[in-house]
Amino acid sequence: MDQVKELTDVPQEFVRDGVQFINRCTKPDKREFIKISQAVGIGFLIMGVIGYVVKLVHIPVNNILVGGS
Repeated sequence: MDQVKELTDVPQEFVRDGVQFINRCTKPDKREFIKISQAVGIGFLIMGVIGYVVKLVHIPVNNILVGGS
């Protein structure tokens, strides 16, 4: 009997925690949204530069290793 009660308590507790979390969440204001967007944009830019540099270095190294055939 205790196992059945335990199995039903877990989903109820999960739903209760989820509802609490959703109620605490707030929509970002304009300043916060712009700040998050800038951070994401800078991250994309940095990752793009890193990818470009890696590709720029990889092509000549690959040609040296494989041979210019």
